[in-house]
Amino acid sequence: MWTLSGFADEISSDLDEQVALLGKLGMSHLEFRSAWGTNVLDLDAGALSRAKGIVDDAGLAVSSIGSPIGKIHVEEDFTAHLDRARHALDVAHHFGAPYVRVFSFFVSPGDDPDRHRDEVLRRMRALADLAEQREVILVHENEKEIYGDVPRRCADILASVASPNLRAAWDAANFVQVGVRPFTEAYAAVRPYLEYVQIKDALLADGEVRPAGRGDGEMVETLRALRSDGFDGFFSLEPHLSQAHSLGGFSGPELFIEAWEAFTGLLGAEGIEYR
Repeated sequence: MWTLSGFADEISSDLDEQVALLGKLGMSHLEFRSAWGTNVLDLDAGALSRAKGIVDDAGLAVSSIGSPIGKIHVEEDFTAHLDRARHALDVAHHFGAPYVRVFSFFVSPGDDPDRHRDEVLRRMRALADLAEQREVILVHENEKEIYGDVPRRCADILASVASPNLRAAWDAANFVQVGVRPFTEAYAAVRPYLEYVQIKDALLADGEVRPAGRGDGEMVETLRALRSDGFDGFFSLEPHLSQAHSLGGFSGPELFIEAWEAFTGLLGAEGIEYR
């Protein structure tokens, strides 16, 4: 049975309001990106302890830390960022989260991403080494404006690093926003590494983000293929229906519910059970 999760900070900045709506929707997990307007990696020890208590008291579990690791420019100093990655793994252990979301570094507009391949692979190998030591799985999310934006470069990272602790997070909307038809052009290349799915859709014409199934993300084709393949990972709602920027997005409770209804509607129509 597939498991739903979600970026609860798209509901509200208040963690109590986040977990209340997830409970109302019958969801058992959240992807923790921020609370009280602060990124999870910047919460102090007291706030992390308070957050853990709220999540536990609500009967929820954390599927992944929605970290911004890898969202620095590829030519920025990496040393301090590697320390931040160590902290992200500590935060994952704090919440009992099996996954940490990561990215593969911004590339300047007009620059050739392939020119940075060696440096990106060196950094992703370093991140994977940390994850192996701490027994947490990093999931690399395809994203516009970073090295790993198109299927070829995503697959290259994962195949070249070749770590069981660096796997793929699939984001159909992000593929659409770089002109890729997700199922047609990305599924075969990324599926061997796929462990986590972000749920949002987008239009090829202008990149506008839409609820699942209402864009060009080939959601139905992807869901059918994942079911046929025996996929059994998380599906995390990341609606971005009100605001979207390079470090996240926001929807508000009503649009988060609309995103949940859209995705669960697709699952229902396909006869796919979820929890």
